Amino acid sequence: MQAPPVKDGPRMNEDIRVPRVLLIDQNGEKQGVMPTSAAIEAAEEAGLDLVEIVPNADPPVCKILDYGKFKFQEQKKKNEARKRQKVVEIKEIKLRPNIDIHDYEVKARSMHRFFEEGDKVKVTLRFRGRELAHPELGMKLLQKVKAEFEPIAKVEYEPRMEGRQMIMILAPR
Repeated sequence: MQAPPVKDGPRMNEDIRVPRVLLIDQNGEKQGVMPTSAAIEAAEEAGLDLVEIVPNADPPVCKILDYGKFKFQEQKKKNEARKRQKVVEIKEIKLRPNIDIHDYEVKARSMHRFFEEGDKVKVTLRFRGRELAHPELGMKLLQKVKAEFEPIAKVEYEPRMEGRQMIMILAPR
């Protein structure tokens, strides 16, 4: 035995199985609470569909409208929302414990640009060879980064060692 197909979207016309509904006509005016059958008749007279807009209300709110047009506009709204959405990326900046001043400034400029674009920045401090004997130098550098970017970024992941590297993640404010 096969289950009946499940419809997605709002219920309409004969699918509305509640005894009474709050009706809003095609002009957007509230017609009041009435029996569902009377609301369906009113929709048929107008040559439109009766669509359940707020199913959880008591009684449910139904509106007389062109269902095809309604569905099209809903799709348009979803697409518009997707266009305006900004995907936050995590950009990575790699440093070394004994980085030169100018090299640091170049990396800092890149970080500023990433924060302006609304991206998060993962600062990775890599230790090589004997540098691993002095993790305090790395911590000092990451604290400098943290202090410099305090006004425009907040620390999301505090600096900590992971194997041979120290990692900190900053997010724009």
